Amino acid sequence: MTHRQATYNEAVHAALRLLADDMGYEIPTHPDMAQERAYLRALMNMRDPAPLPDGYREAEALVLDTERERRGTVTWEDATASSTHPRIALWRGDITRLQVDAIVNAANSAMLGCRAPGHTCIDNAIHSAAGLELRQACADAMDERGDGPSGFPTGEALLTPGFHLPARFVIHTVGPIVGGELTQTHREALAHSYRRCLEEAAAHGLDTVAFCCISTGVFSFPQEEAARIAVATVSDFLESGTAGAHNLRVIFNVFGDRDEALYRALLGL
Repeated sequence: MTHRQATYNEAVHAALRLLADDMGYEIPTHPDMAQERAYLRALMNMRDPAPLPDGYREAEALVLDTERERRGTVTWEDATASSTHPRIALWRGDITRLQVDAIVNAANSAMLGCRAPGHTCIDNAIHSAAGLELRQACADAMDERGDGPSGFPTGEALLTPGFHLPARFVIHTVGPIVGGELTQTHREALAHSYRRCLEEAAAHGLDTVAFCCISTGVFSFPQEEAARIAVATVSDFLESGTAGAHNLRVIFNVFGDRDEALYRALLGL
C-alpha cells in the first residue's frame, strides 16, 4: 500500500468515526475500506445541517479531494460540440467530474440533497461528492429565502458554491413531478427550470454550465419530451440577447443510452 493510499484510508476512517460519534451511531470497524467508505457516504446522506465536529472538515476534504483527483476532470473541450448550436455540447458520464463554472442539480423541494443512504440519483451523487458544506449552504439559503413548509418552488433556481466538486458552483432547481398524464403545465414548469438556471448563470457572470436531465429520473418526466424542451429552451436563451447570455456555453450531460441518442439527434451529432 502506498503512503497516499494509507493517508486516504486513515482519512476515511477518521471522518467516519467523527460523524458516527456526532450522530450517535455505533459503526463497527470493517477490514474492507470500500465498506467503510460506504458507511461514511450513508452518514453524510443522512446527517441534518448542523455545525461539523472538530476535525471532520479536514478529514472529509482529504477523502473527497483525493477521489476527485482519481476520477479525473472533464472540461468543455472534452465534450462534443453541436454543429448547429456551436455553444451547446454533449457529454456522457458522471456530472461530478465536470470542471465547469456550474453544474445543475435536479433537487427536491426540501433543497437539502437526497437523504436516502447511497441512493444513485444525481442529487445524492452531487451532495456526496461536494461534501456536507453543500447541505449547510442550501439550508442557510432556504432559511434566508423563508420558503416555509412548502419548500423550494418548482421551476426556480438557487446557486451555491461547489465546495469539493471540480465545478465552481452548483445551480439547484426543482423540476416538475409527473404523476400521471403529461400536461402543458408540466412542460412550462420544466422550461422555466432551464431558463431560471441560465438566468442565474448569466447574472453571476458564468461562462460554462452543465445540465443534467432535469425531472426525467424519479420525477418521471418523459425523456423525449424533456430533451426537446431542454434543447429548445437553452437555444432560445443563448440567442435571446439577455445580459450575459452571449458568454454562456452549455453542456448537456447524459448518463444512459436513450438520453444520449435523443440529444445526439436534437443537436445534429
